[in-house]
Amino acid sequence: MKEPRPALPATSRHRCRRENEPGTTLFVALGAALMAAVTAAAAPVVRTWAPASADIALAPLAPLDAAPVSDRPAVDALSPNAELLAGFVARHYRVARESARDMVRTAFHEGQRNNVDPLLILAVIAVESRFNPIAESEQGALGLMQIVPRFHMDKLAPVDAPSFLLPHANIAIGARILKDSIQRGGGEVGGLQLYNGSFDDETRAYANRVQAERRRLEDALPRVRARA
Repeated sequence: MKEPRPALPATSRHRCRRENEPGTTLFVALGAALMAAVTAAAAPVVRTWAPASADIALAPLAPLDAAPVSDRPAVDALSPNAELLAGFVARHYRVARESARDMVRTAFHEGQRNNVDPLLILAVIAVESRFNPIAESEQGALGLMQIVPRFHMDKLAPVDAPSFLLPHANIAIGARILKDSIQRGGGEVGGLQLYNGSFDDETRAYANRVQAERRRLEDALPRVRARA
C-alpha cells in the first residue's frame, strides 16, 4: 500500500499560482492584439492623388452653397437638344437610354446651379469614366466624375450624405469641384488641369482631351437631329 503523498506546503501552492498567472496575462494580451489587428485590417483604406502644385493644393476652397447634393433634380421632360444628346450618349458610350437621360438631366441641372457648361460636365464624365457609374480607379477615385472622397467631404450635406457612387450625387459633387477648380485655376483650361491633379503639366493634355470630347458632344447634336 502506497503512502499518501504529502500535501504541498502553503508557500509551494502560492508559488505555482503565481507561475501560472503570467501565462494567463500573456494569452489575454495576445487576444487583444489579435482583435485590434483584425479591426484595423477591416477598416477601409482610401488611396488617392493630390494636385501637383503644393500652393494650389493648400489654397482655401471657394464658399459652397448650402443646397444638399442628395437632392435629385426633378424628373421632367428633357429639352429637345438634351433628349437628342441623351440618345447619342446611350449609343456612343453603350449605356442604357434611361440612364443616359438621367445623367444628361442631372448634368444640365447641376450646370445651371453652378454656372458650369453642362456639356463640359458631360465631357469630364466621358473622359473620366465613359459614363460608367461604378468606375473606380487604383487611386480610389469613384463614380462618373472620379471623385476622391477623402478630399471632398466638405462638398457633402451635413446629414444623410449620399454615396459617392450614386450618379446624381456624384455629378452634383463633381460639378461643384469643377466650378471651384475653374475659379482657382484661373479659367477653364487651368481648372480642368487642377481637377485632374495635373496643374503643372505644361502640355495641358487632360484639358485638351476634355475639350475635344465636348466638341464631339456638340458636333453630335446636328448629326443626330438630321437622322431624327
